[in-house]
Amino acid sequence: MKTTIFTSLLMACFLLPNTVSAQEKKTPDWAKETSEQKENRLAWWTNDRLGMFIHWGLYSLPARHEWVQHNERTSADNYRKYFEHFNPDLYDPSEWAKKAKAAGMKYVVITTKHHEGFCLFDSKYTDYKVTNTPCGRDLIKPLCDAFRAEGLRIGFYYSLIDWHHPDFTIDPLHPECPRLKGTLGNRFVMDTVAASEMNKTRDMKKYQQYMKNQLTELLTNYGQIDELFLDFSYEDKGDKEWDSEGLLKVIRQCQPQIIVDDRLGLGDTDWGWDFKTPEQTMPDKWVEHNGVRVPWETCQTFSGSWGYYRDETSWKSTNQLLTMLIEVVSKGGNLLLNVGPTARGTFDYRAIDRLESMGKWMDVNSRSIYGCTQAPTEFKAPANTLLTYNPTAKILYVSVFNWPTFRELNLEGYKGKIKYAQILNDGSEVQFREHGENVTLSLPLAKPNTEIPVIEVFLK
Repeated sequence: MKTTIFTSLLMACFLLPNTVSAQEKKTPDWAKETSEQKENRLAWWTNDRLGMFIHWGLYSLPARHEWVQHNERTSADNYRKYFEHFNPDLYDPSEWAKKAKAAGMKYVVITTKHHEGFCLFDSKYTDYKVTNTPCGRDLIKPLCDAFRAEGLRIGFYYSLIDWHHPDFTIDPLHPECPRLKGTLGNRFVMDTVAASEMNKTRDMKKYQQYMKNQLTELLTNYGQIDELFLDFSYEDKGDKEWDSEGLLKVIRQCQPQIIVDDRLGLGDTDWGWDFKTPEQTMPDKWVEHNGVRVPWETCQTFSGSWGYYRDETSWKSTNQLLTMLIEVVSKGGNLLLNVGPTARGTFDYRAIDRLESMGKWMDVNSRSIYGCTQAPTEFKAPANTLLTYNPTAKILYVSVFNWPTFRELNLEGYKGKIKYAQILNDGSEVQFREHGENVTLSLPLAKPNTEIPVIEVFLK
């Protein structure tokens, strides 16, 4: 994922899908499908709403952010020490899967390879892989088996960026990027002459084939893969550098049912992606493309880092995380919430605490999340609430963030629309009365014993 240190640079070119090359591309025959076919492919995902992201790699050893190699401009030789000491002896994917399921998550997306180029799977196209570390075994297959055993779907993250591969060309994000003298810190200027000299021995065509080979491995050796998160296009690298159309063709041939994110640089087409991916941000409304609502998934962290960061202190509270989940669903989106395991292969104790707390809420309130989406425009949310809506059951969910002091909640314009109402966590009736065009719910004085109370409103 993107480094916070280079936020301004990266946000300026965030995903960079709106390129001329993307706009000019016509839909290839292999990518053609009807809107109904696409909707059916994404049906499980738009129902499930909540997934677990897992960022894990060599960067878990320095424990200073997953972009540590870039941030500290670490040479390949110096970074090698993490490869030589990677041995997650406490790794138990069954325990991970149980924690994800207990938290209410329905799918997982795991980093098979991050920007550092290190592979958590046994690829025959590189030596820079987990089977050549002290760990000595493929870590992806047991994870797939464990999460499937708990009924969760499987997604793979695969980095388009690769700072280890000898044919990946040097650019300003590369740890080995040469800098002009006199430039310090983040505000540097790349020495283009020196970079050009370094790139004389690098060939992105060879790297394109490397990606196709590895993605073929990932999409043929591990059973059905439900989601693919490719990361990411930017100013110096885009669809031409990745051969995005050729790459996506390989992906579709291997797994026709898979859903793919929008970071290949084909974002201005209607066939080069399945869902939009706002990162570490909350859209102000349902995400649109050319004025049309589209599937979207925001990826978010528990703290400020994707990889394990030992000294990170900016951890979100359970209330913040649940509020984020509810708001995402209230705008028709999915939440992919990240965990960065330690170098020993365990979840951070703070992540475990948040997962368990979220699970307690989801145990009794998940009906307001699964199968839900944005409420019809005719239903307005009272102050300090958010609305989610199950269109199949015709049930409206009112999440109340500030429990009313005077035991009443006024719903403007709801007259004649409500059949029954109850507090979701215990199923206790909520009486109501109509007056004018409005409905007033009669609430208990004490806030229900759940982090964020939800009122379940059955509509006529």
